[in-house]
Amino acid sequence: MSDYNTLTDNELLSEIRNGEQTAITALIERYKSVVEIIVAKYRDAPLEREDLVQEGMIGLLAAMNAYSSEKGAAFHTFASRCIDNSVKTALKKFSRMKDVPPSATVAYEEEALDSQLTLSAEDEFLAKESVSALTEILYEGLSRFENEVLRLFIVGHSYAEIADKLGKNPKAIDNAIQRIRKKLNGVAF
Repeated sequence: MSDYNTLTDNELLSEIRNGEQTAITALIERYKSVVEIIVAKYRDAPLEREDLVQEGMIGLLAAMNAYSSEKGAAFHTFASRCIDNSVKTALKKFSRMKDVPPSATVAYEEEALDSQLTLSAEDEFLAKESVSALTEILYEGLSRFENEVLRLFIVGHSYAEIADKLGKNPKAIDNAIQRIRKKLNGVAF
């Protein structure tokens, strides 16, 4: 069919399922303004508007693939929900910091930038003693599994990656991290 503007959403979806590539373009053009309206709700978002539009388009394509009129919702309703969910998911992924270990962040301190940090002999000795005490606590106070989890966590692996490497499930890794935190909470330097 050549004039897709006269077809309903369901007719266009039928054409798409029959392999008509131009029907995909027609449906995307039809829903471009819907994507723009949904993205406009997130004008103060930390992602660029164009990135959010791209995520919305991904949601629209997912809606085209997953829609079934038998479920009772109109395609417009289903597509709007998919577009919004896709944008929200992108924002959550962007904002998520749980996979970044606290040791990978550095506090910004102006005085450290203004002057070169030098340790006195006494401070250097105390720092070495603290590191030595921490090392002893880690090897004596933590199990072999907990030490391995901590080592992988410190170098930046996510719970899922650690679980894969150690042949455990992510919940076991989370439990190990919680035990490590409890054991290290009582440590005084």
